[in-house]
Amino acid sequence: MKEPRLSKAETRILEQYWKLGTASVREVLESLPEDERVAYTTVQTLVYRLEEKGALKKVKKIGNAQLFQPALDQSQYRSRLVRDLLDLFGGSPRLLVSNLLENRALTLRDLKTLQGAARGDKNGHSRGGKRA
Repeated sequence: MKEPRLSKAETRILEQYWKLGTASVREVLESLPEDERVAYTTVQTLVYRLEEKGALKKVKKIGNAQLFQPALDQSQYRSRLVRDLLDLFGGSPRLLVSNLLENRALTLRDLKTLQGAARGDKNGHSRGGKRA
């Protein structure tokens, strides 16, 4: 199955379902931070769109409330987004990282921490103080 393309608003609602698991539209609305709250009908529309796209599935009805749960795995979804982002840079992680550095979205300190993590050091430092 081809993974659906989701808008930023749809992704935000799906993120809430990843946190909550099975939930109603009202529960998702109430789980949003105050400054991100929108109308109930807006969340309802987004939930139904996500269901149509196969990102959510209806699991139960209690009274008038429909309960939904994620049908997409969070890790797989994020991996696909990263692959799509890399495609924008010709598949080159170096070009992507260079752009992130130029735009100050990533710092040299971040890179050193990532390098340490890649080597297996939880503090982001290379083992034994040696450089590769």
